[in-house]
Amino acid sequence: MLSRSRCAYRTLGRSLSAVGQANNVLVRRSVSGLPVCSQLVYTNSQPCEFPSSANVFHIRYFKTSAVHRDEVVMVKTPAFAESVSEGDVRWEKAVGDSVNEDEVVCEIETDKTSVPVPSPAAGVIEELLVSDGGRVEPGMPLFKLRKGAVPAKAAPSPAAEAPAAAPPPPPPASAPAPTAMPPVPPVPPQAAQAKPVSAIKPTAAAAAPVTSAGRGENRVKMNRMRLRIAQRLKEAQTTCAMLTTFNEVDMGNIQDMRKLHKDAFLKKHNVKLGFMSAFVKASAHALTDQPAVNAVIDDSTKEIVYRDYVDISVAVATPKGLVVPVIRNVETMNFADIEKTINALGEKARNNAIAVEDMDGGTFTISNGGVFGSMFGTPIINPPQSAILGMHGIFDRPVAINGKVEIRPMMYIALTYDHRLVDGREAVIFLRKIKAVVEDPRVLLLDM
Repeated sequence: MLSRSRCAYRTLGRSLSAVGQANNVLVRRSVSGLPVCSQLVYTNSQPCEFPSSANVFHIRYFKTSAVHRDEVVMVKTPAFAESVSEGDVRWEKAVGDSVNEDEVVCEIETDKTSVPVPSPAAGVIEELLVSDGGRVEPGMPLFKLRKGAVPAKAAPSPAAEAPAAAPPPPPPASAPAPTAMPPVPPVPPQAAQAKPVSAIKPTAAAAAPVTSAGRGENRVKMNRMRLRIAQRLKEAQTTCAMLTTFNEVDMGNIQDMRKLHKDAFLKKHNVKLGFMSAFVKASAHALTDQPAVNAVIDDSTKEIVYRDYVDISVAVATPKGLVVPVIRNVETMNFADIEKTINALGEKARNNAIAVEDMDGGTFTISNGGVFGSMFGTPIINPPQSAILGMHGIFDRPVAINGKVEIRPMMYIALTYDHRLVDGREAVIFLRKIKAVVEDPRVLLLDM
């Protein structure tokens, strides 16, 4: 048997008759000859000696897994796009909240989009290192996470633990009637007397002035995206010589085409056929025909940059503001490709998963206010682009066709352009090209 002076121990099961350690190797034997579960605390750094007659039968390596399970990690701000250098934090979780792996802990609002920050592992939020609404840069510490920890539950109050007292059983018929309760002493006149009005201290609610219902005010700080939108639109009004021209489109033919082929289109391409693909393809056709509308002025060099590609930005409204994801190389796409891309970008925007790279670039923008019931409007150019197309609602109106008045589904369209680069003639021809393609898509087949 070994001496306890050489190796101190404590057991969680049965007592041990032989315990030793050599180079982090645990050796033990139980009195009954069966393995036991034990946890040892060694006070001697030297290895324990075993007699030759010891019946050693169980050897295994061990490590303190609790340290790894309760490890505290520091989560830092992720990298942004090249054009974004900082953002504001909006917390979704608080200190003490448990999170799963990849669950969003906070969102960082930048000038262009919101960047979600997921939890790297399951655990508990131990500390928030940035206040709500605070400004952060890439690489800055955000919060501390204790991996694998479980939040401590609040101890129940004694009143909650104690079962509800059962009502006393009714007294038997032969038992004497209970004695009457002693009378309650009368309240002294001094205590019963109400305090004078002048002695009552007004509360905060009572001290506040009484206002009429429905005339309150609520101040909310503008988020970075809204501030950036306001700045860019004001810059466009200041920089560009904006002018708007209008036209109207008969949507009857495109509606008939959609009604005739929508089921077969959905079955083959697994996406619905909408009106936006027709306007996107018509815009690409018109931009190729009128390259000045697809160009841009480089103010630094005073040069006009003409593009041989068409990247169309489609404005999408989200609860946080307007975003404009880009459909790239539209001149090479058909209706199905455009619908699939629009559907994918719209889904990302609704789920707040759209990235800055999805909105970079763009040579032309389409804004569809018709989905909200707009009848008429003048859109503002999305700088540094030179033009933007505004779509509006479809309404039945009387129009003259071949000398007769007919009721047709009509849409007003508007083109706002930078008059420094685009002349009125080019703008009007551009809008007429769009009108011709949407009213009769066979124009695309004939390349007219």
